Amino acid sequence: MALAIGSVVANLYYLQPLLHLIRRDFGVTTFAASTLVTLMQAGYAVGLITLVPLGDLLPRRRLVVAIFLAAALSMGVASFARSFGVFAALTVAVGLTSIAGQILIPFGADLADPATRGRSVGRLMTGLLGGALLSRTVSGYLSESVGWRGVFRFAALVLVIIALLLERVLPDDAPRPRVTYAQLLQGSFRLFVSHPVLRRRCWYGASAFGAFSVLWTTLAFHLSGTPFHYSSGTIGLFGLVGLAGILGANVAGRHADRQRERSSTRTGAVLIVTSFLVLVLGPGSLAAVLAGIVLLDAGTQMVHVSNQSIIYALAPDQRSRINSVYMLAFFAGATLGSLASGAAFSRWGWTGTGVVGALFGLGALIPSVIESRAPRVVDTASR
Repeated sequence: MALAIGSVVANLYYLQPLLHLIRRDFGVTTFAASTLVTLMQAGYAVGLITLVPLGDLLPRRRLVVAIFLAAALSMGVASFARSFGVFAALTVAVGLTSIAGQILIPFGADLADPATRGRSVGRLMTGLLGGALLSRTVSGYLSESVGWRGVFRFAALVLVIIALLLERVLPDDAPRPRVTYAQLLQGSFRLFVSHPVLRRRCWYGASAFGAFSVLWTTLAFHLSGTPFHYSSGTIGLFGLVGLAGILGANVAGRHADRQRERSSTRTGAVLIVTSFLVLVLGPGSLAAVLAGIVLLDAGTQMVHVSNQSIIYALAPDQRSRINSVYMLAFFAGATLGSLASGAAFSRWGWTGTGVVGALFGLGALIPSVIESRAPRVVDTASR
């Protein structure tokens, strides 16, 4: 399941090291190219609202396989686009069909022993993080031999293979409750209204992933320009540096099993803010860029896994809907981060990226510090 999650979430990130190539191929501006990331994340957000809740209604094995095949089709068709407008529209479809991992994660939480659910979620998040980061490396190097279009076709083939494997290995889950699709969607938003803990964790997730997107949306532009002038293959290698975030995910999972989610959230937020301070202070330093990536990815994963460990305990029979609400907020933050980062970088360069990223990090840090000083309150809505 971790492997499958990584392979489908990679669709959202193959694009990032290739933005300067796509900008040149279609002859568009830096800002226009950066909006592709925003469009893809917007499509993902729509999928979170409309498709992820179906995990509480339909057999998840068949649902996941169908979405994987739809994602493969979207990536394949996008690789043949010849106008920027058509390609931009297809990136929305790619984002929409890349949500299968958000059905698999609550499925895995259902299968896990409650005493070790935090660690199980941490392992699944290892797959997600590995896919998000390794995809950048794969796309960067593949693009040097087959172009950015070849990268998209390679991704489509991988998705088809994974879909066939999932059809064989995923277990059948228990019968789903009989509710209408409209009731399913209404229930998702009702959860947000009735659970203050869920609302708070949505805010933390949006702030953390917004900061994450701020860096990765503009990193390729920074590294391809002065003073680095790196190729797309070299830029892709920077994804490997972010694998340090896997450590953050697993540490957060262990803390969650010991009821230490608050401290894990606060530590993750501190790492996010620190990462952008490092990046701003060393704009032309390779060491500063590397250190900033490590700190940011580890901090983001600590916040994210802590959030998921908490929200999955709120309503065990509605985990897909809870995940839908949370991930909608998560990617809303990412979409805003990408948009703000592209605009800031176009006007103020790398300093603009650093300032915007630090502001997103503070959005998670300040309330997490306030929460840590308050007594722990049981979310009575979950009873």
